[in-house]
Amino acid sequence: MIKLLYALGLSFLITIITGPGLIRILYRLKFGQQIREVGPKSHLMKQGTPTMGGVMIILAILVSTFLIVQLTDQILWSLFLTLGFGLIGFLDDLIKIVAKRSLGLKAWQKIVGQLILSSLLAFYVIGEPELMEIMIPFTRQTLNLGFLMLPFVIFVVIGTVNAVNLTDGLDGLAAGVTIVVSLTFTLMLVLQGNMELAGFALILAGACVGFAWFNSHPAQVFMGDTGSFALGGALAAISIFSRTELFLVIIGGIYVINAISVMLQVIYFRLTGGKRVFKMAPIHHHFELSGWREPQVVSRFVIISILLSVIGMIGYMQFV
Repeated sequence: MIKLLYALGLSFLITIITGPGLIRILYRLKFGQQIREVGPKSHLMKQGTPTMGGVMIILAILVSTFLIVQLTDQILWSLFLTLGFGLIGFLDDLIKIVAKRSLGLKAWQKIVGQLILSSLLAFYVIGEPELMEIMIPFTRQTLNLGFLMLPFVIFVVIGTVNAVNLTDGLDGLAAGVTIVVSLTFTLMLVLQGNMELAGFALILAGACVGFAWFNSHPAQVFMGDTGSFALGGALAAISIFSRTELFLVIIGGIYVINAISVMLQVIYFRLTGGKRVFKMAPIHHHFELSGWREPQVVSRFVIISILLSVIGMIGYMQFV
């Protein structure tokens, strides 16, 4: 247990210590965020705020993991997904900055990269019989998907990465929700006896706590796709290796809600010839445009995330 505290503390300290220097470097390089004019008017004030702050999260995860956690296959794969998706996000952010636009990599380029990384993990998973049994929440039952596990893993990884990315739209939101989700995963993993993966989940939480110090409203830095893609990859790996993919839908409900709101908005817009379900999607922007202040939206979404995590833990206790 002491090792777990070291994991949490070290990743937090690395992020806190490297943060100010990295923010200064990003300012010097003029790596500022391009803000879309179609969003809430209050966001226009964020124009030029440094992005790609996810680099400090990735650095904290990488260093802390190598120093504290035993490098099992599960940990190495978790790092691979974190770094791999972080690289895709980094390239996306870099193109946005160089081209001075709000869109980076083309959609097909991101999908191809995501398919390659998720497929590699999927082929590994189907070769590990113990990972084929998915836990079903609120029951003592597991489900073996057989050959369907391959597309299922790909769906979980790509879905998680993009859902976390969509949640990163307000100061402190993605970091705050990920702290809650990571801590919940840590508890589940401790109960499973998987202490190495529990350490990795705590490292993720610690890095997000440190980042939230600089990302709280008004943000000094944004994590960018560099950070949100990396976090999504890490969370997907944790859920797959702990066989709690279905629990991620519950405890990561804020990610799911944001993703569904975007899908509903797009589908309804096309079916009705331009009408909208929400004032803006993802749904956190809808609440902003409805009069909620940004910190209000964030704090309320984090509270909901805590409640969902409690529900998820209740559903998990059947397996203890």
